[in-house]
Amino acid sequence: MGIPEGKGPYSVGCTDLMTGNGTQGTFLRLYYPSQNDTNSEATKWIPNKEYYSGLSSFVSMYWIVEEIILANYFDSVTAPAKWNAKFKTGEKYPLIIFSHGLGGFRTIYSAICIEMASQGFVVASVEHRDQSSAATYYYKEIPPVGGKRKHPALYKMWMYYRKLKPNENEYLMRRKQVKKRAAECIRALDLLLEINSGKPAKNILPLNFNWSLLKDSIDLQKIAAMGHSFGAATVIETLSKDTRFKCGVALDAWMFPLSEKVYPNVHQPLLFINSEKYQWASNILEMKKLNYKGRERKMITIKGSVHKSFPDFTFLIGNEFGKTLKLRGDIDPQTAIDISNKASLAFLQQHLGLGKDFDQWNPLLNGKGPNVIRDTNVDLTPGATQ
Repeated sequence: MGIPEGKGPYSVGCTDLMTGNGTQGTFLRLYYPSQNDTNSEATKWIPNKEYYSGLSSFVSMYWIVEEIILANYFDSVTAPAKWNAKFKTGEKYPLIIFSHGLGGFRTIYSAICIEMASQGFVVASVEHRDQSSAATYYYKEIPPVGGKRKHPALYKMWMYYRKLKPNENEYLMRRKQVKKRAAECIRALDLLLEINSGKPAKNILPLNFNWSLLKDSIDLQKIAAMGHSFGAATVIETLSKDTRFKCGVALDAWMFPLSEKVYPNVHQPLLFINSEKYQWASNILEMKKLNYKGRERKMITIKGSVHKSFPDFTFLIGNEFGKTLKLRGDIDPQTAIDISNKASLAFLQQHLGLGKDFDQWNPLLNGKGPNVIRDTNVDLTPGATQ
């Protein structure tokens, strides 16, 4: 079993974009409707060995996991999108800015991002540099020395996940991180809208991609934020800061990094899609604090799903081993991601005004259909134990 292909009518292309030196720049993976380019190769799923180092460190496993299991098992995996394929011009596409979870990075939600692109979205999966990624990198500019070089050199610098220090206040740390993450999502939006206006993209990465084809391709009134776990908290923080985002989709949100002071500033519609096995009462009650009168809020729960039913690993691990590592739930991974994607598309159609047929999945938003629960399975009665 591999990462599933998109089910929509568009071919999907994929490329990377990094602008600006240092950690204040922008780094993202772009999924987009592409021309039918048969010459393009599939996209390498995890592009650098350093990500395996970061993953093994994040889950506190020994180097042997990184060197033998992760690298050997996953290094040949590709995502079903055409690498650097030409962008499909002639339409204005809605835009999704996607935020990954704790210990994630820009490539590991490709099943979701590819599906959205196949349905006619441009999707920018941001790689966060708040030290919540398993690994990421940037380029540091080194000035010329002693006349040997006339121009500055760029040196690749890797950053890894920062674990909590003894006696450190986790809330203050995560609060700082989620603010930086939101700023990175907003910068990614700014960058893509500059490209949309015709400004050339200055990509530090040596990739042959024609960014000028994106000119006038993004519908400025149809912009959404989407993310998983810490990325879902990032969605809420981002919506509170930038009204250009018209709605948000929060996948199994981890509400801990947020401040209650943020909630009144989230005026946009919000969809919570939760797994059955992850959530707990106090976290759900935080979500419900966003239920201000007159503001659209939806919540559904996918039966048999776990927190890791959203990233790509769920499709790449065998059933029993996957359940042992909690990378799979009792529900088939494809069924779970289909429910999540279809509910997301129905919600995005409603609140971005899309002229598509995604309204066929509107019943999911009310918890109607196999394997879906309206609202939550968590007991919220006072005194209930979780």
